[in-house]
Amino acid sequence: MSPPLDNGIPADINEMPLAAIDVSDPKLYQDDIWQPYFARLRREDPVHFCPESLYGPYWSVTRYQDIMQVEINHQTYSSASELGGIAVEDQPKDLDRPSFIRMDPPKHDEQRMVVSPVVAPANLANMEGLIRERTARVLDGLPRGEIFDWVDLVSIELTTMMLATLFDYPFEDRRQLTYWSDVVIANVDAPDSPVH
Repeated sequence: MSPPLDNGIPADINEMPLAAIDVSDPKLYQDDIWQPYFARLRREDPVHFCPESLYGPYWSVTRYQDIMQVEINHQTYSSASELGGIAVEDQPKDLDRPSFIRMDPPKHDEQRMVVSPVVAPANLANMEGLIRERTARVLDGLPRGEIFDWVDLVSIELTTMMLATLFDYPFEDRRQLTYWSDVVIANVDAPDSPVH
């Protein structure tokens, strides 16, 4: 790897071999230095093959039009778990469970139809005031001038608030929804698994 600048970004990022760019490296996000890597990939190698990473070899797609092609062309780019799925790491075979997120049409569409009335535009329009009020309250309540966990304080909080409302689930117990979701997809052999 190239010698780093003070901010951790290699001094000669534009000179480093493209094959050395690994946008799955968690350190890029931990140190908030991912932007120049993606900028270079979008400019020079928008469909990028990384031969070595913590997760093995993988492809990354960095331009909007290409991402949309991957999203809508299910014949070429499958989300189906039996064809590799969408997860970076493979689930152990005995823990691989069906999920509509890891299905292609028409099975995905059939599963999605069950929940689509809840998130239909008219229903969401009826909830717009509530969504805006909760979002403003969560964002206004964030710590200022200090580091905080965005996932916990914003992503999980807003998601569980809305899921509890949509499912008519006890609002004060909404964090159970996240826990149960984690349990369902947990790799019981992982050290950070919520279940063993």
